[in-house]
Amino acid sequence: MEAQRFRLPLYLPAQGAAETEATIIEWFVAEGDEFNQGDVLAQIDSAKSVFDFQAPCRGRVIRLLRLESETVPYTEPVMEIETSDPGMKDWIPPAAGAVEASLERKPGPAAEAAGPATGVVLRGIGGYLPSRIVTNAELVQGFPQVAEEYVYQVTGIRQRRWAAEGEKPSDMAYAAALEAIRHAGVAVREIDAIVVATTTPDFAMPSTACVLQDRLGRVGIPAFDVNAACSGWLYAVAVAQGLILSQTVRNALVVGVELQSRLLDAADRSALFLFGDGAGAAILAAGTSGHRLGPAILGADSRGLRLARRSTPGYLVADSQPDLDPWIRIDGAALFRVATEGFIQIIRQSIARAGWTPEETRWVVPHQANSRILKAVARRSGVPFNRFYINMEHVGNTSSASIPLALSEIAPTLQTGDKLILCSVGAGVTTAAVSLEW
Repeated sequence: MEAQRFRLPLYLPAQGAAETEATIIEWFVAEGDEFNQGDVLAQIDSAKSVFDFQAPCRGRVIRLLRLESETVPYTEPVMEIETSDPGMKDWIPPAAGAVEASLERKPGPAAEAAGPATGVVLRGIGGYLPSRIVTNAELVQGFPQVAEEYVYQVTGIRQRRWAAEGEKPSDMAYAAALEAIRHAGVAVREIDAIVVATTTPDFAMPSTACVLQDRLGRVGIPAFDVNAACSGWLYAVAVAQGLILSQTVRNALVVGVELQSRLLDAADRSALFLFGDGAGAAILAAGTSGHRLGPAILGADSRGLRLARRSTPGYLVADSQPDLDPWIRIDGAALFRVATEGFIQIIRQSIARAGWTPEETRWVVPHQANSRILKAVARRSGVPFNRFYINMEHVGNTSSASIPLALSEIAPTLQTGDKLILCSVGAGVTTAAVSLEW
């Protein structure tokens, strides 16, 4: 009979009586990995030496609670494991004896007075794209009358990324969040709120933000989803700004994630060629140390309710709802007109509200909807098309993930003082824009 398996946290072993913390240099295991007693789980840097963190038993990694380069007190767990080793049932390392050997956490700073916020800045940005590349050549095989170059001419897209079988929205959100956290140089324990923008959640409930919270091990802080379609990430940014300026939190993780590839009707060319999968994330913080965010401009016009739509929730097509159309549907011609006007208006408003001129605006980073739409917008927005940052050619339309993904790509090229307008038009019809000074 197989021994009963149970879960427990692991702590770093202190290398000296006077030591209080150590830094994780590199993890050698990932969530789901099996390990044996004595296997090296991570390389650790302490005040006295660099040492290998070895497994005290045989088991499986449930989750990693700390990131590489993060400094961790010896009294806090770094990972959760599952094991059947009976000797581990009462195991508590000496350094952790002052705390209960569990994964319970006290409420974070979000539950306490956050202190006055003088402004909101973007501290770090990250993105994730699935490994599978889907080209126009692959998709047009089902449409003998359509050439792959024609798809590029009408959409601006040559390829997009589609998620692997078994990959979930929360998996992509987690990967993007880790990159943003590393880029921001903050510890997971410093995150006070998680806001996820998505139209393709893991579940109808609980929220994908709560799933992500569990993956990060950041229990006790607010976590919730926002759905404003392609404008969702900017709506989530606006919500996070409000939480920070109201002194509810100091640091917020804001994620946009979409898994749309499983919601595309293979016979519907109006949507099939457009959409890709991916996730983008950012750390927003109170203060002035970072890239300054201006006020958000948000709007919606329900007269466009049916221009882009889907009748069922989630990222999978259910078999039990035969009376509902499960696919993403768009009215291309009408949406082109509405999106063009919406982009023009929101870009002009955002530039004016920031106190800039179109000539001062270094980049417009738009939702990557369709290149023809954005070229039409550029002709009337006051900002030339060569200052619109476009990456849809290789990622497609990733809905709420598109702006943070584009921002994560362009970030290494930006100079201090560069002025950016982030903007979107999405199903609803929603509109959103935020100014950002690098």
